[in-house]
Amino acid sequence: MIKINFENTYDPLRGEINKQLSAMEFYSPQQTGSLELIRVSKPHWDKLLPYVYNLAMGPLKPNGEIDDAVRLKHTNSNKVFSTAILFALAFLTEYRELTIGLDGSDDIRATLYHSMFVANKEHLNEYFVTINVDWYVKLLRNQDIERKSDGSPFFKPRPEEFDYTRSRHDLYRYYMFELK
Repeated sequence: MIKINFENTYDPLRGEINKQLSAMEFYSPQQTGSLELIRVSKPHWDKLLPYVYNLAMGPLKPNGEIDDAVRLKHTNSNKVFSTAILFALAFLTEYRELTIGLDGSDDIRATLYHSMFVANKEHLNEYFVTINVDWYVKLLRNQDIERKSDGSPFFKPRPEEFDYTRSRHDLYRYYMFELK
C-alpha cells in the first residue's frame, strides 16, 4: 500500500524543475542496489478532457520519452509516489485552473492508483478534489453506437467524484485531481 508523505520525498536534480513546472527528475534507489533516473512530467492534455494534464512518471527510453510501462523495484515506493504527487501539487499551485490525471495504463497500475487514493484519502483531501473518469460510448436510436470517421467506437469521458467505497475490482479508467 502506498503511503503519501510530503515530508518524505526525493530531492529533484538541480536545475531539473523547469520554469513551466512541466518536468522534474530524481534518482530512485532500486532493490538491485542501482539508482534509476525517474522523470515526472505533465506531457499532454486530451482534447476530450480539456484542462487535464496527464502526469507521466518513469525512467527514460533511449529516445528521451518516459517509459511508463517498465516494472521497477523501488526500495521506497512511498517516497517515489510522494515525490510525484508533490510535483503535481507544485504544478497545480502555479496553474490552479488545471487538473492532473493519472492513467492506469494497465490493471496493475490502475489498481495501484485506486488503492493509493483510498489509502491516503484524508491526507490527499487536504489539498485535492479527486475526480475520476469512466468512458462510455453513446448508443444511438438505431441501436448502433456512435463511431469515429474510421469506424471505431467514439468513447467519451464521464467524470465523477471519487467513490471511496468503490472496490478496487471496479476500477476507474482515469484518475484525476485538482486543487481544493
